Amino acid sequence: MRLEFDITLTAKDMFRFNMYQTYTGASGWISVIAAVICFIAAGTKYSERGLSYAVLGSLLGVLILFYMPVTLYLRSKQRIAASEVLKNSLHYCVDEEGITVKQGDADAKLLWDQIYKMVSTKNNVLVYSNRINAYVIPRQQLGEKYRSLADLAKDKLPKYRVKLK
Repeated sequence: MRLEFDITLTAKDMFRFNMYQTYTGASGWISVIAAVICFIAAGTKYSERGLSYAVLGSLLGVLILFYMPVTLYLRSKQRIAASEVLKNSLHYCVDEEGITVKQGDADAKLLWDQIYKMVSTKNNVLVYSNRINAYVIPRQQLGEKYRSLADLAKDKLPKYRVKLK
């Protein structure tokens, strides 16, 4: 079986990938827990310390909670704008050997045994070459070919490396 499709990444796609990377890791959970602690402290210390401490604690919680997503969005937008590779369309070819990505004269091949894992989220299919780096394939652009890609990945990769819904 051979699948071919073209993908053009947007800042929104990159942002969703970065959010997934951040909030499925320890740093994302720590920031959420820190924000919750700030909100709880602001609420419980109101009677002891007064309104100014409650407002300060609440503002700190909001800052912690929204700093990371805003930063990730701005970084995603900047990365797409600065990269000629990410601005233009990428041609994917998925076959029995692996996944080939082409753009102009350049191409890169990722063999099935080199794939760290494949994960699908609500909006993206992520093909990891290691724990951090991944090819981002927007599911909306993949369309009807998603099921074929998922079936091919389930055939070629060990079960523990595939998390496709």
